[in-house]
Amino acid sequence: MADTPAWTVRPAGPDDASALALVGAATFLETFAGAIDGSAILGHCAANHTARGYTDLFAKGAQAWLGEAEGGAPVGYALIAQPDLDAALPGDIELKRIYSLSRFHGSGLGGALMAAAVAGAAGHGRLLLGVKADNHRAIAFYRKQGFEPIATRQFNVGGTLYDDLVLARPLT
Repeated sequence: MADTPAWTVRPAGPDDASALALVGAATFLETFAGAIDGSAILGHCAANHTARGYTDLFAKGAQAWLGEAEGGAPVGYALIAQPDLDAALPGDIELKRIYSLSRFHGSGLGGALMAAAVAGAAGHGRLLLGVKADNHRAIAFYRKQGFEPIATRQFNVGGTLYDDLVLARPLT
């Protein structure tokens, strides 16, 4: 995209928790405004996209990579951690989040974040993720990255259950 600023990807750690929380909340709002009730979005972000929440994920062994625009503004990230999906097998790892601001869609940032997550997942059998079943753009991206559906689940956002697909990509 000609008007998309340049970006870089680097490993992220606990000192980046505020940046991850900001991007997480912004992209969740941007993606689901109009598709999920506004109060549910606010509640979800307040519970799941806080600096403390990301610090806790790092303390439990999560790994993350941060995409930054020129000047250091956070614009996307990927985070992997131990899976909490029923479809997980021993040796699997989960791509808990991979987000980028829509301005950076099509810029290659998503692919770079995915490549970092796949490299970080080396030594595991599969990389798993959950995605809202009607998020067709994300599903198309994941399929291009080698993911295939293996299960379904329900995901609670603000007390409402939404259908998710669980996708897997072999790593070995």
